[in-house]
Amino acid sequence: MSNSADSPEGAGRRPRWRPVRVLTGAVFALAGLIFFTSFNTAKGTNIRTDASLLKLSDLIQERSHKNGALDESNGSLRDDVEALAQRDNGSTKADDARLKALEDNAGTKELRGKAVTVTLADAPPDATAKLPGYPEPQPNDLVIHQQDLQAVVNALWQGGAKGIKVMDQRLISTSAVRCVGNTLILQGRVYSPPYKVTAVGDPDKLRDALAASPEIQNYMLYVNAYGLGWKVDDDGTVTLPGYSGTVDLHYARPVE
Repeated sequence: MSNSADSPEGAGRRPRWRPVRVLTGAVFALAGLIFFTSFNTAKGTNIRTDASLLKLSDLIQERSHKNGALDESNGSLRDDVEALAQRDNGSTKADDARLKALEDNAGTKELRGKAVTVTLADAPPDATAKLPGYPEPQPNDLVIHQQDLQAVVNALWQGGAKGIKVMDQRLISTSAVRCVGNTLILQGRVYSPPYKVTAVGDPDKLRDALAASPEIQNYMLYVNAYGLGWKVDDDGTVTLPGYSGTVDLHYARPVE
């Protein structure tokens, strides 16, 4: 005996959904949504070739150049203000000496002395393992990362550097060495590898500090295995530029 629910001809049977028809309807609905979104975005322009739609990289480079020009203008105005202030500010020799010491520590004045420059560069994109026992490299193994630059800067400070320049900018206490993708963003400006870090100080102590850094020792494994760039040069006597950007704190406040 069978009841109506079990019977193929039973009155209570529910209609079956055919997967092919459901999938076809979903595809047409998705296609319609894509066409509508594309039309709404384009607004009558060619979204592939319209020159008014700037690439993000172009916008970043434009802003970087603008920030560089503003830094130069700010530095020039600062020099003018300081020249006017030095005409007759009523300060004593002790005050002037104390101000000079503060300026030296702040990094806003030029610094001249013996220097060492470290150059870091990406490995060739088609690099393979150069040493036995190492796996073939992944893309991240062949590029300079933020921690690599930070390791160099920290080691140079540890080695007694009196001042450090990354690329063409002087570092100060609020400087942040940050990488986004394969580019360095430093104080509002964008740089691509190779990266150069120059430090004024005792060259022997600076070299010793670089060699003693555990982070740099780890980086050297990738230099030897995959060909990442690493070069340390004695520059003789050089002059580091003074920091020319703003020194105001935007996201922190000094401790009272």
